[in-house]
Amino acid sequence: MLNLVSLMIGAVALVCAAVAFLPLLGWANWLIIPLAVIGAGIGQMSASRSGRNLNLFVILVGIVRLSLGGGIL
Repeated sequence: MLNLVSLMIGAVALVCAAVAFLPLLGWANWLIIPLAVIGAGIGQMSASRSGRNLNLFVILVGIVRLSLGGGIL
């Protein structure tokens, strides 16, 4: 059950991260990364690892996007 919750959080965060790739919306990653960290924490508590891995991917995408935009853009 925790894996399903983690997958849902990861899916929402991934869609938001895709929107945050638009120019001038990179600041949204400051909100997306903590959401994905919460999802990864929930996924870590489950027996399956797919939810945790999805959230770790979203965190990586968010960090790369923030580094490309200088942390703001």
